[in-house]
Amino acid sequence: MKKSFVIPAPSEPGKIEMYSPAYLAACAASGMLSTGLTHTAVTPLDVVKCNMQIDPVKSVISGFGVLVKDQGIQGLFRGWMPTLLGYTLIAHRVLASLDSMNTSRTDVALCPFEAVKVRVQTQPGFAKGLSDGLPKFVKSEGALGRTADKENGYYADTMMKFASFETIVELMYKHAIPTPKEECTSKTFQLGLSFVGGYIDGIFCAIVSHPADNLVSFLNNAEGATVRDAVNKLGVWGFFTRGLPLRIVMIGTLTGAQWGLYDAFKVCFWTVSLAA
Repeated sequence: MKKSFVIPAPSEPGKIEMYSPAYLAACAASGMLSTGLTHTAVTPLDVVKCNMQIDPVKSVISGFGVLVKDQGIQGLFRGWMPTLLGYTLIAHRVLASLDSMNTSRTDVALCPFEAVKVRVQTQPGFAKGLSDGLPKFVKSEGALGRTADKENGYYADTMMKFASFETIVELMYKHAIPTPKEECTSKTFQLGLSFVGGYIDGIFCAIVSHPADNLVSFLNNAEGATVRDAVNKLGVWGFFTRGLPLRIVMIGTLTGAQWGLYDAFKVCFWTVSLAA
């Protein structure tokens, strides 16, 4: 029988017990705020990125210009509602779970929201938003649609976030921070480090999951398309690189903000609101 290497924390008055209902509730609340809000905040970048993936333009600047010219400023925020609800609904389960299989199953719940978001952003006339887009999607493809194709990207992105963040922070403390880790007690400094570590983490996430992200955009824009069609259309190089620079900025920014907000919420909420 394998022995557990987990050492239970001592019971301390005023502290939240690990994996208790209060602990999961705090993870849920902080995850909803950090993940839902950050993904929604970068909606303009996401809209341009998705349109570049299916109809490449000369540059990011021209991508913004074409979109604003054709659809106005409001076009930059198309799909914000499915983004907000989709990532908010799954955030608490992902951030409260250390079980990768449970996390991957949770990501399935995001699939219909992501599919509607991409179609609203890339297919003018498909729908105005979530309220009319989701029923149309469910009617044509079912509640989950082409789940397997979409889930791979979310699984890769989520696993990379959790696999690399702690390692990156530890390496920063070891090689980039002149002050020993145990002496870095400033909450502001720690939260700043969380943002920087999260941004670097986000760059890795963007690179690892980008082929799957290209696939999601292509399949949701071309009815009846297959993976082979996507590779033939985009080319192998394009499959890995189309829209990547903009996505690195987008994912880096939102991942850094996610970890920063998540840690800030824990510091505030756990030590003040839940203190005995």
